[in-house]
Amino acid sequence: MPSGADQVPSQSDSLARAVTEPQHYLHRSDRELRAQSVHRLQIALFGLCAALLIVGLANIIMDRAQKVEAEDPIDEVIAVDAPEPKPVVDPLADAGVVPAADPTPEPDEEPDAVGPGEL
Repeated sequence: MPSGADQVPSQSDSLARAVTEPQHYLHRSDRELRAQSVHRLQIALFGLCAALLIVGLANIIMDRAQKVEAEDPIDEVIAVDAPEPKPVVDPLADAGVVPAADPTPEPDEEPDAVGPGEL
């Protein structure tokens, strides 16, 4: 029969067991503290470099998109090949129901005509 020292308690037994002796906090050594500080510094610098890289790439993409948009030669080809626009036909305005969107200018009066106040 195995002795009590050879038996390994299961995890559920160790969780249920009460603490009978004081547990002391072990301070980290200077080497561990320095390694932790260096690791935090490395993570911070990596994050900063990643953010700068993303902002720089976004700036380059926006600059190139504006250049391409300003110098698009297809607009000239479309403008030359485009048919002339048809005049707007508004049947309600022609019938006099609503005012015309593009009013026609009033005919000029003849300069020889005598106005009502001129005699």
